[in-house]
Amino acid sequence: MMRSTTRGKTLLVRAGAVAFWLLLWQLMSMLIGQDILLVSPLRTLAVLGQLAGSGEFWQSVLHSFVKIAFGFLLAIAGGSLFALLSYKNRVVRELLYPLVTVIKATPVASFVILALIWIKSQNLSVFTSFLMAFPIAYTNLLSGLQETDPKLLEMAQVFGVSFGKRLLYIHLPAVSPYFVSACSLSVGLCWKAGIAAEVIGLPARSVGSALYQAKIYLQTGEMFAWTLVIILVSLLFERAVLYVIRLLQNRIERM
Repeated sequence: MMRSTTRGKTLLVRAGAVAFWLLLWQLMSMLIGQDILLVSPLRTLAVLGQLAGSGEFWQSVLHSFVKIAFGFLLAIAGGSLFALLSYKNRVVRELLYPLVTVIKATPVASFVILALIWIKSQNLSVFTSFLMAFPIAYTNLLSGLQETDPKLLEMAQVFGVSFGKRLLYIHLPAVSPYFVSACSLSVGLCWKAGIAAEVIGLPARSVGSALYQAKIYLQTGEMFAWTLVIILVSLLFERAVLYVIRLLQNRIERM
């Protein structure tokens, strides 16, 4: 009962904080009085409603969502696999260290411009999303594996527990918080990087391309509306990913 009350208060406080910033946004828009400089939140919602009435809008959202989500899932799968290989083999870990460091340090724009030489613009957001999420997934999961309780591993070795069972019953519970953190951090970065790649590569029927076109023609209302779409889809995707992870965690705990 107390937990639900505390959660309700937290949600109320957050809703109040959101309302505060929306009100401030509305007041600033009214003071400036120029939609080309700052569109009000009400005008942004109106433009979003107009955009949502067209089939091209939903095609663009779906196209970008599929590409970025695919890049994210590839990064999580690849990061998990190479984290496990690095945990088991020091040579693999040392070979991957400079590569992961370079990926983390290189700006997104540099990757996008270089990738345009070899990759079609349609697949650019997949590649960029993968590169943004892979180092986070890899380093977090490797840290989780390395932090596994050595006493439990020693006990499993003494009793001859197979590697598969050790992975399922010892490593997975230890890695779980690191995995959740990796997914939560990388989802937002994937969307930022993926949309940035689309703005540069301009693939047909994509959110990034629509955002760029709105900027070219100084359609500030559409720019804000598309930005709101990016934020909402990113948040919904993150919630969906974390929900699936919690379901898997509960299933593992019951096992």
